Amino acid sequence: MEPAWLEKGVEGMEIKRVGTQPPSQGPEDWFTGTVRIDPLFAAPAPARVAGSSVTFEPGARTFWHIHPLGQTLIVTAGCGLAQREGGPVEVIRPGDVVWFAPGEKHWHGATPTSAMTHIAIQEGMGGKVVEWLEPVSEEHYRAAR
Repeated sequence: MEPAWLEKGVEGMEIKRVGTQPPSQGPEDWFTGTVRIDPLFAAPAPARVAGSSVTFEPGARTFWHIHPLGQTLIVTAGCGLAQREGGPVEVIRPGDVVWFAPGEKHWHGATPTSAMTHIAIQEGMGGKVVEWLEPVSEEHYRAAR
């Protein structure tokens, strides 16, 4: 008798080989500055988690945004900034793990003088993993350092 997860059609282990998924440029509708997105994984249904490695050049950042089921960031290189609406701007460094709660408006990116890379992990709900909002103004970003 097969385990229940096999009976339901779940395939099992899958390996995404490095270099087999092309990176993309962060769209101007979501980011300020130069951002590279390297897809890492998108688990097949019924799972709903996905992850990417995101590299921000100095001065680059996300727009304000929210995730319906929250977001985890794992900083892997450089020095960055992160802020939830109404909270202080926090400096984030390699090894730091940042959690944004479901529906929490926030932004994150590089400092003005250092690039930053993080792994971003989030779950989708109703086919949506993020809702993009307005840009972080230059005045707000510059005041953050």
